Amino acid sequence: MDSKQLKRRIFDLAVPNILSNLSVPLLSAVDTALVGHLPSAVYIGAVAVGSMIFNFVYWGFGFLRMGTTGLTAQAYGKNDSNETGILLQRALFVAFISGAALIVLQYVIATVSFALISATPEVEAKARIYFFIRIYAAPATLGLYAIHGWFLGMQNARFPLIVTVTVNVLNLLFDVLFVLGLGMTSDGVALGTVLAQYLGLAVSLYLLWRSYRPYLRRYPLASILAIEPLKHFVKVNRDIFIRTLSLIFVFSFFTAQSAALGDGPLAANSILIQLWMFFSYGIDGFAFAAESLVGKYLGAGERRSLIKTVRQIFIYGLGLGFVFTLVYWVFKDTLPLLFTDQKDVLLLIRRLIIWTILAPPISAVCYIWDGIFIGATATRALRNAMLLCTFLIYLPLHYALVPVWQAQGMWLALLVFMAARGVSLSLLSKKYLQIPLKALLVKPSLKIKGKG
Repeated sequence: MDSKQLKRRIFDLAVPNILSNLSVPLLSAVDTALVGHLPSAVYIGAVAVGSMIFNFVYWGFGFLRMGTTGLTAQAYGKNDSNETGILLQRALFVAFISGAALIVLQYVIATVSFALISATPEVEAKARIYFFIRIYAAPATLGLYAIHGWFLGMQNARFPLIVTVTVNVLNLLFDVLFVLGLGMTSDGVALGTVLAQYLGLAVSLYLLWRSYRPYLRRYPLASILAIEPLKHFVKVNRDIFIRTLSLIFVFSFFTAQSAALGDGPLAANSILIQLWMFFSYGIDGFAFAAESLVGKYLGAGERRSLIKTVRQIFIYGLGLGFVFTLVYWVFKDTLPLLFTDQKDVLLLIRRLIIWTILAPPISAVCYIWDGIFIGATATRALRNAMLLCTFLIYLPLHYALVPVWQAQGMWLALLVFMAARGVSLSLLSKKYLQIPLKALLVKPSLKIKGKG
């Protein structure tokens, strides 16, 4: 495989992932813009707080996508069709059971969540309505995670693009209908999400039936729930769950601390987080490509292809990060106007946007390493690095800076946290992946022959 073939393979996976990923924050941005032009900042805060709770809950189940991708890609690399089919059904089984459990436990989740958030009474009241509507999308949302991960493991990034764009276009149409057409507020945004998620699940199941019917045959329940494979599935996903839970904790803590500063800072920080989501989801397109390709090459035993792929993905991911930085710098006065026309919120955003301008290339390093470690199912290292950066770097830095710099200190602590994640994973790559940093800095030969 020469450099052109490798580039084509990376971009065949990365470009659809970038497009589908960017549609997610685009939808969130539209939601924020719709409620951002309502008479009060309360509605922005309500959607931000409600979304934060679901980020914490759903991102906690992100292992259903990430773990499924890595395991499926390795089975695909080994040409083990039986295992790839079982992995799909095992992931869907866990997804639907978990989704039903979230609906049953909705009042417990709400009680604990709102007890931990220092929002104003007006924001909390609207956020509660948002929560109790959107929770009914849980089985569909988690089912989509599992199917998305399986598609990527099968080296298919086109179907996730079709599904994600379909879901988000439907969500957008429902939001416009309910908010602008029927005069609803944050409750309309929640209802639009529920309807779009179930329709997206239907599209995913149709694509599975149309193109992967042999993998939908009925496997014995004993095979799906076999102890040893299930233990490995749980172990990989447990580590990803803890890693993801820590990441969600950081962003949820950030939102909760913003709410404690008042409705204005909460609204400003929520809008800036939307810009963070854009570059995060964009760069994650290359991270997802890394998950698929790293898992495949490890399963096939193609060591040199693995290292060359990792190096190229870093080049492309960092390049995209600098593009986002340039765009945010050029349009730093224009972009906030897309989200709100409230002058006090815009003034706060202008003071804080420098941290968002600096963030993309700094964060790109850890995002790409995440994809590499997940594809290799080296999830223990991923978990440990995240816990270290969360509790020994981010939280102490936050509490040291915020009393002095207020919102500026919040953003600086968050940016240092992202940088620390990249550094820690870079240092762990040699031990857990046998990828020394020197191998990524020295250009490999253009031709790769055999497996090695």
